[in-house]
Amino acid sequence: LIWGVTDILHLAYAEFLMFAMYLVFFLYLLFQLDPLLSLPIAVVALFIAGVACYKLVISRVIDAPSYAQIFSTFGLLVFMRYIAFFLFTPTYRTIGESYLMGCAEFAGVRVGIPELGAFLGSITTTGLVFCFIKYTKIGKAIRATAQDKEAAIAVGISIDRMYKLAWGISSACLGVAGALLATFFYIYPDVGGVFLLMGFVAVTLGGLGNIHGSFIGGLVIGMIQMLGSVYVSPGYE
Repeated sequence: LIWGVTDILHLAYAEFLMFAMYLVFFLYLLFQLDPLLSLPIAVVALFIAGVACYKLVISRVIDAPSYAQIFSTFGLLVFMRYIAFFLFTPTYRTIGESYLMGCAEFAGVRVGIPELGAFLGSITTTGLVFCFIKYTKIGKAIRATAQDKEAAIAVGISIDRMYKLAWGISSACLGVAGALLATFFYIYPDVGGVFLLMGFVAVTLGGLGNIHGSFIGGLVIGMIQMLGSVYVSPGYE
């Protein structure tokens, strides 16, 4: 969504995911709030963080050369990652108990409930974002901005507002992902690196700026990883 609307490669997206996971973890640690219950808090917090990131960093390089934009998001990646190392230390953390626990069996195949919850959550989130972008007035304005910025300005659309919304919505999706991943994945400052490359591969495979294409690309990459770990070597996962 960010690439499609603003034409900026967001190298720091996985660090937003990492901070969402930490937010959910500390809500669980301090208030015993289950990740599913803290998911809306993570969504709102990440939406605000995404808008703030655009206002404080991205808006300053929105018309700059592409290399300046890439260096800006890479610098944001490094800053966020090492702030996390400083604040949280490299310690691996996990959430002990959650509503999403245990395994389910389908046709003789055992599936982890947390992983299944993350899968269903990703489908739901993708569907909601797709419907918002395709059918709502604001969504159509975002699409118009992505397709032709000059024409969007000519019909009265504030492209600065659309950019802020694109960053906010994309970051809010990372809040959903962070809350669901925290139920079964280790939480540590470098966790974003696990998802950074695979995320770009999935988005590129599905088509930059294409929401349902990116979702299908993610499914393809996931299937390749799982089949490779089962039939070739666990190292291929």
